[in-house]
Amino acid sequence: MSVAFYGIPNCDTVKKARTWLEAKGVDYAFHDYKKEGADAAKLAAWSDAVGWEALLNRRGTTFRGLSEGDKADIDRAKALRLMEANPSLIKRPVIEHAGGVLVGFDAGTWEAALTDGSRQ
Repeated sequence: MSVAFYGIPNCDTVKKARTWLEAKGVDYAFHDYKKEGADAAKLAAWSDAVGWEALLNRRGTTFRGLSEGDKADIDRAKALRLMEANPSLIKRPVIEHAGGVLVGFDAGTWEAALTDGSRQ
């Protein structure tokens, strides 16, 4: 199995997730938001799959650094615009796999989605 892996290399959660994938023998192609940016079409597709609320990282310093106007009245369209302009606002990592999209790292969820009978 090969997955598309989206994140920021210096993020601790991304580092843990990469280590986990390598330990499980899951091949992945890494997309670095810092170098490659965030694609509006991908963000929209992920939002359709998991909801924009699951994608938007409200806990990080980037979100806290937004203006009050940017933080107010966030809906799907506004959240997608903010994430495209500030990829650090995207919860990390995001994984695209044959069964769908995973957001954030949870070993149990990843085990079930990426290794539990889905690998040949």
